[in-house]
Amino acid sequence: MAQHPTRSEPADSEHRGLPALVPHADEAQPEGWLGRVARILFGWKAAATRADLELVLTAEQPESGFSPEEAVMLKNILTLRECRIERVMVPRADIVAVQQDIELGALVDIFAGGGHSRLVVFNDTLDDPTGMVHIRDLVAFMAARAAADSVNPDPVRPSHNFAAMDLTTPLQQAKIVREILYAPPSMPALDLLAKMQATRIHLALVIDEYGGTDGLVSMEDLVELIVGDIADEHDVAETPAVIRQGDDSFLADGRASLDDVRAVVGDEFDVGEAGSEVDTLGGYLVMRAGHVPVRGELVPGPSSFEAEVLDADPRRIKRVKIYRRKDRRAAVPRDMPTPAKASQSRPVTTPDESNRPNQNSPRLP
Repeated sequence: MAQHPTRSEPADSEHRGLPALVPHADEAQPEGWLGRVARILFGWKAAATRADLELVLTAEQPESGFSPEEAVMLKNILTLRECRIERVMVPRADIVAVQQDIELGALVDIFAGGGHSRLVVFNDTLDDPTGMVHIRDLVAFMAARAAADSVNPDPVRPSHNFAAMDLTTPLQQAKIVREILYAPPSMPALDLLAKMQATRIHLALVIDEYGGTDGLVSMEDLVELIVGDIADEHDVAETPAVIRQGDDSFLADGRASLDDVRAVVGDEFDVGEAGSEVDTLGGYLVMRAGHVPVRGELVPGPSSFEAEVLDADPRRIKRVKIYRRKDRRAAVPRDMPTPAKASQSRPVTTPDESNRPNQNSPRLP
């Protein structure tokens, strides 16, 4: 009687005629960049990870077909999830804001000098914001008011009488203040970008745990995380934050990041654990001094460095000079006894000594 294969023992016929390729250990080749990209883009393998794409964009970038610019933007997108808005926000001290009862004439001057298209509007202080004002809404309001005040209004070709317009009108009365977004400092930048797209509000105030204003983030700030700095025709070329001088000293902006300072000054400018508490050079010097240093004050830095405050106000440090500390004590040589020189002149004898016989001379008989 023929024995039938049991369920635990598969029959040979199930595998008969099916070739199997068993690669030799010496012939095993690592997966190339093309296979890795195909797995990621087309789902050839469910276990595709972000690390695969990051490896393609870094170590294998020349062979991947991506241009350097494309590789940089793709890497920025991958790191956008871990980025918090506190990293890119404009600090509170740099926020350009206006009070809600400001006159339209003064508002025009601030728009002209500030270089921003949107301004934060507040009630009494910046911790009590009411919204934002867009320059396009201001221009539209002024154009409509000037056309209404025209002597001979023409619906086909209206003339604008800006001279008759009352520029003392308060901003609050113009009713052109729009809503503004609010976000905590720990909010991921990608989430805020999605919220701005959904609400069509491109400005957000960063609010701390006590409800106070901590900073400001615009959509442009978030887009620059992906494509890099965006400069338009109104932006002034920025000077480097840290500049090396001819005497081996360094001029630095108080807002310069500690990483930028270290990149220019050198690896010796290592602030150690202080880098986890502050990000800027001014913040580090304030922490070292225990107060906001005044102009001309010297603050010790890391290693053998010292910083001289060149410009500051009661709130922050604006400009500093970094140089290496030098021992100002003059080197004083030890007092060495000076050997007495033999006198070349004959010794002077007194009259008594000339008549005194020499004890060392031989006696005569």
